[in-house]
Amino acid sequence: MSEFRRKSGGHYSLLRCRIHSRVSLLQRCILRALHRFLACSGAKPGANANYSMLTPHAALPSTSPPPPLESAAESGPAPVFHTNELDTDLVNLKISLLGDCQIGKTSFLVKYVGNEKEQGGEERKGPNQMDKTMVVSGARISYCIWEVQGDGKSQDQLPMACKDSVAILIMFDLTSRCTLNSVVGWYKEARKWNQTAIPVLIGTKFDDFIQLPIDMQWTIASEARTYAKALNATLFFSSATYNINVNKIFKFITAKLFDLPWTVERNLNVGEPIIDF
Repeated sequence: MSEFRRKSGGHYSLLRCRIHSRVSLLQRCILRALHRFLACSGAKPGANANYSMLTPHAALPSTSPPPPLESAAESGPAPVFHTNELDTDLVNLKISLLGDCQIGKTSFLVKYVGNEKEQGGEERKGPNQMDKTMVVSGARISYCIWEVQGDGKSQDQLPMACKDSVAILIMFDLTSRCTLNSVVGWYKEARKWNQTAIPVLIGTKFDDFIQLPIDMQWTIASEARTYAKALNATLFFSSATYNINVNKIFKFITAKLFDLPWTVERNLNVGEPIIDF
């Protein structure tokens, strides 16, 4: 009898161990599958996995800015103000910079951007790009400025540079009347890809311009004002070397885009940096 009990007890213990081993194996399999499911869903084990709504590429949360003051033929949908996917507090605005070669576009751009590094450098293909970030009325604004080369490659760069821009800066050299005559062509090409951007006409190298005879200054200034009215654009004379009207141009664009209470003063005096609108 004692031997039978011993055999029965041993058999029972062996059976219990087998059952316990299989249950443990089953639990490990279930836990492993649960961990894989939670890992794929982006949640940590033991934590509550909640869905989060993605931030859309949307306009500013406040009221939409008014469309630029342009002719009825150029009216269209308002420009889109995109927010950075990784920084919802940053509003990205694109600006196009057009004009012939050797008129000071890059110098103008570097003067405005300041110490912020150029994005892409000379090795990148396509338009030159630089960024400038500022704080306006508590909002962080980042201007991404696309400079189109004035050579034969410009035709390929124009669509990329002008699409979705909120402003188009058309530049000419105040000491070179042929570059002034080119602004109409640049304007027409830009409008093929963007009908709503604010047009701004900028005469560069004002520091060299004031060295010209006064009658030549008057003639060039009169022609520039005529072109600006034809393009329905605001006219600025500027100098990157002496930082004349460089920052003021972007303040004007910002004020116009967001309807801010900042107005630029008109200046039509020959011999001074003209501002006309």
